Amino acid sequence: MAAFLFLLFLLSEAASDLIVVSVHPGEDAILPCRAADVSIRAVEWTRPDLEPPEYVLFYRDGHLDTTHLHPSYKGRVDLVDRHLKDGDVSLILTNVRSQDRGTYECRVASGGFIRTKRAILDSEPIRTIQLQVTGSNSGRDKDENSTHVGLYIGLGVFFALLFLT
Repeated sequence: MAAFLFLLFLLSEAASDLIVVSVHPGEDAILPCRAADVSIRAVEWTRPDLEPPEYVLFYRDGHLDTTHLHPSYKGRVDLVDRHLKDGDVSLILTNVRSQDRGTYECRVASGGFIRTKRAILDSEPIRTIQLQVTGSNSGRDKDENSTHVGLYIGLGVFFALLFLT
C-alpha cells in the first residue's frame, strides 16, 4: 500500500509542473509565465510540435521579432506586459482555434542568448502549459479528455493491483 501511495505522490508532483488552460474556440487565452529574474533580454514561446526554428512568439530588446514566427500565429500573439514588469512574460493568444491545442513552453534569457536548431533560446523551459480547446464542433476534445482520464485510472488500478498482490 505504501508503494502505491508513493507512486500517486510522484504522479501528482509531476502533474503539478504542468499548467492546463482551457478555452473555447474564438476566445482569447492567457498562458501564464513568470520569470524569477526581472532583467529579461529575451522571451520565447514555442510548441515542441512546430518545425524548428519557428516559434509562437519571440521578444527581444523591447520588440517582437517575427523572423521565424509560425504563420498560424501571425497577428494573434502578444505579451500581457511588454515592459515585463515583475518578470511577467505571460502570452496572450487571441481568437483561439482548435489547431492551437497543444503544449506550449516559455523560456527567457537575461544576458546574451545563443541560437540553437531546436529553439532560439538555449535553456530549459521555465513553464510548460497544456492548452485545451474545448467545445469545438468536432467532438474530438471530449474524446481526447475521456481517453486521458481513462488512461490515468487504468494505470492507477494496474499499479494498485501490482503492489497490493
